[in-house]
Amino acid sequence: MMNDQAEALRNLVRQDEGPPPTDRPASEPSRQTRILTITSGKGGVGKSNFTLNFALQLQAQGYKVLVFDADIGMANIDVLMGASPKYNLYHLLKRERTIEEIVCRGPNDLQFIAGGSGFNDLLSLSKEELEYFTEQVLSLSGSVDYILFDTGAGLSRESMTFITAAEQTVVVTTPEPTSITDAYAIIKMVHAQAPDVRFQLVVNRVTDRKEGKQTADKIRMVSNQFLHIDIPTLGFIPDDANVTKAVKRQVPFSVLFPESAATRELKELVRRFELSQLAAPLEASDETETGGVKRFLSRMLSFMK
Repeated sequence: MMNDQAEALRNLVRQDEGPPPTDRPASEPSRQTRILTITSGKGGVGKSNFTLNFALQLQAQGYKVLVFDADIGMANIDVLMGASPKYNLYHLLKRERTIEEIVCRGPNDLQFIAGGSGFNDLLSLSKEELEYFTEQVLSLSGSVDYILFDTGAGLSRESMTFITAAEQTVVVTTPEPTSITDAYAIIKMVHAQAPDVRFQLVVNRVTDRKEGKQTADKIRMVSNQFLHIDIPTLGFIPDDANVTKAVKRQVPFSVLFPESAATRELKELVRRFELSQLAAPLEASDETETGGVKRFLSRMLSFMK
């Protein structure tokens, strides 16, 4: 049954989208929307906190960003910013609300969609529910520059579905040996299923840059040796006490402590990310306002077979 649903929806995604949504101001230029997943091999490495603050710093550079909390069972983007969304992804999947109605606003007007139990239901939707989800996500095309999926840690089927469908993935790790091992494991698994996914690495909670570089070099070395891929390092986020203080106060650390060591390194990391995007433009087939999202949905549906 899922095969039939996926095929029907792939046909839907292939169709022309027609004119942009009527609620978009005529003076507002269309955007080339990129899909980015952020993941980790294990929990507890600060992935969601990184996602939130990374999105805020991208937005500070003038980009429009939407964060999807796709961490099944551990969805906490809203908690990190002290928000209490009235609706989440579940209400969209059950066709109770439109995507515009479940988009919430966080600090500095950051757009985000709370996960709740929604992504847990994604792989068991009816044809009508999955079709509605596809149409709604397509409506985001060209309205934002980046859609960030904060996926669950590890190798769950749901997380793998989103990671393998995305154009690029940021893997967050720490210097702990288990974190390094698990980060490589998820890179290996994703690469086996989707060799064209581009990885970038972030090392969180480092005592100094030397430790961060040593950690990144270990992952890059084994990835080069056994997978024959090079994984660029975006940066190293220091183990900053201000991050913990911000979490307790439910305010993003880059907002509450804009001059902290962690925020300074994050800003540098975002600049390196911008340069990486210039070096890897969207594929020719994606050079339209809907291309990146359509490609993501087509790949996602293919992995749901």
